[in-house]
Amino acid sequence: MNKSASANDTRNYVILTIGILIGLVGVYFRFIGDSFFYTSVSNVILIVGIIVCLRMVFAILK
Repeated sequence: MNKSASANDTRNYVILTIGILIGLVGVYFRFIGDSFFYTSVSNVILIVGIIVCLRMVFAILK
């Protein structure tokens, strides 16, 4: 498979969309409560979403 075909693979963009949704869940989870627990969990969820998205972007660019 050539580079252009692998970059335009639908699987990459589906995983990228899932990563964005994970990040949005982390952002919205922050508004549930004001305690340290909710803030910590939302930060972890947001970081997981960021990592998924960055891995996919770098895989597309590779």
